[in-house]
Amino acid sequence: MKTVYDFVVKNRQGEEVSLSEYKGKLLLIVNTATGCGFTPHYDPLEAMYKEFRDKGFEILDFPCNQFADQAPGDDGEIHEFCTMKFGTEFPRFSKIDVNGDTADPLFAYLATEKPFEGFGKGIKSAALKKFSDMNNKKFGEKAYIRWNFTKFLIDREGKVIARFEPTVDMKEVRQAVEKNL
Repeated sequence: MKTVYDFVVKNRQGEEVSLSEYKGKLLLIVNTATGCGFTPHYDPLEAMYKEFRDKGFEILDFPCNQFADQAPGDDGEIHEFCTMKFGTEFPRFSKIDVNGDTADPLFAYLATEKPFEGFGKGIKSAALKKFSDMNNKKFGEKAYIRWNFTKFLIDREGKVIARFEPTVDMKEVRQAVEKNL
C-alpha cells in the first residue's frame, strides 16, 4: 500500500528529498501562497509547529501559484516573505503545481486519498467556491486541490487521515493535530 513516504519532492534549493525522511512523524502538508487571503494561516501554523515539533510534528509547506497567481515569487522570495512576515521555521519546499497535467504526484495522491468535499457553509465559503470553480475549470478532472492553504494530515505511518479546506477554522486543524500526536 502506497504512503506519503513513497514520494520524492524538491526542497527550495532544488534538491530531491524523500518524504521517507519524515517516517514516524505526524505531518501536516499544505499548499500555500504569499498573496492569498488565507496567508494569515501562517501564524497559527507556526504556533502549532513551535509547540508540537518536539513531539514529532512537522509541517511541510509547498508554495503554489495556480490560484489567481497568488504566489508569484521564486522560491527564495517566497521563503524570505514567510520568514520575515510570519517567522516561519517549518520546512518549505520548491514551488509546485497541484492541479492539471503538471500536478506534483504527491498532491495528486493526497487529493485522491481524501477528495474535496466542499468548502462548508457561509458567505466566505460560497464566494470561494465561485472563484475556485472559475479558476479550476481549466484543470477538469485533474483539479485535485481547490484553493491555497488546503491541508492534509498524515499519520505516523504515512497515511492520509484528514483533509482541511482553507475555510476550516484553524482551531479545528489544531484539535486534529493534538488528537493524533
